[in-house]
Amino acid sequence: MHQTATPSGPVSPARAAPDRRLMLILVLGALTAVAPLSIDMYLPALPRLASDLSTGAMQVQLTLTACVVGLAAGQIIAGPLSDALGRRRPLLVGLALYAIASALCVMVPNVETFIALRLVQGAAGAAGIVIGRAIVQDLYDGVAAAKFFSLLMLVNGLAPILAPVLGGQLLRVMPWPGVFAVLAGTGVALFLAALLGLRETLPPGRRETGGARATLTTFRALAADRTFVAYGLSVALAFGALFTYISGSPFVLQDIYGLSPQGFSIVFGVNSLGIVAVGQLSGWLAGRVRLERLLAAGLTVVAVGGVGLPIAVLTGAGLPGVLPALFLVAAGDGLIMPNATALALADRPPRVAGSASALLGLTQFAIGGAAAPLAGIGGPGTALPMALTIAALALAAFAITLLAPRRR
Repeated sequence: MHQTATPSGPVSPARAAPDRRLMLILVLGALTAVAPLSIDMYLPALPRLASDLSTGAMQVQLTLTACVVGLAAGQIIAGPLSDALGRRRPLLVGLALYAIASALCVMVPNVETFIALRLVQGAAGAAGIVIGRAIVQDLYDGVAAAKFFSLLMLVNGLAPILAPVLGGQLLRVMPWPGVFAVLAGTGVALFLAALLGLRETLPPGRRETGGARATLTTFRALAADRTFVAYGLSVALAFGALFTYISGSPFVLQDIYGLSPQGFSIVFGVNSLGIVAVGQLSGWLAGRVRLERLLAAGLTVVAVGGVGLPIAVLTGAGLPGVLPALFLVAAGDGLIMPNATALALADRPPRVAGSASALLGLTQFAIGGAAAPLAGIGGPGTALPMALTIAALALAAFAITLLAPRRR
């Protein structure tokens, strides 16, 4: 039977024995790093990619959007499949397809083909994200899940720190397609890690056997649950603000504020380090402070950064005003992601954990994908569209949690 955490601390079911815990953290952290690896590693190359493919900033940003749309759609497929077939088989198939799609991105002749392959790459990589969350939900709940998600952010957070830095260094010795050759190798490594390091956490007796009709029923029930919707939207809107920063900052910080690709990589890494540090603080505080309060604190930090960003742009404050605001927008997610996810998934039975995780992921990446092109809508000469989009999403995320009923 699924065990639920109490406010006093995490559960430790036999399925997550201590000698397997470190391996579980490392492998699941690496799997959830698929998204930041796929998105962040080629960020320093975006201006050069636009030039090589003879296209504009908005079209290049659509390659980010395509990946995010794939990440969203793929979760809706992989999550319910993992509820019906177990976690391992859908995960391994998704990682194999991710490696193949990444390899094909090396040889794109035009931006349209690149956008299509990025869609496939995102859809395949989504299996690692959605099934990773479902595995955590198979083993933990409530405060215990929040603590474990915070631990995953320690591993997962290294990806956005290292990916743009690595991408910037790779661009010094190879053209941008080489970044996708590295991603293909990463896909192979993740496949082997999952094959050798993950056991099945959803045995046949606990799986969903009702087919597509049962999945649709689960989705309808979740969509009608005010608690699930409120926490799901709060994390999705906050992620939308973060993703707008991710898609817009390469152009804003390099083309408008004059940072080099290596300088941009350092700034991006510092902001990602903020997410990791705050995420670990969140894990330490979980069980000592109510998860709802930790979430509210994170949303407040993001809202302050979001409001400060257009003020800095409009007043001409330059990098001394823009960079601290962006840091707050990024770092606040270290409190939002683990706590909102744990609150949304709390007390869900294992047989629907994949579907619930998929619906969370769909909302999160759909909003992020829709917001990304808005960062470049005003052209390459202004940072205001990015700043206003981030501010609107941050304030909406803060407001939406007022709709969430308090948990016992």
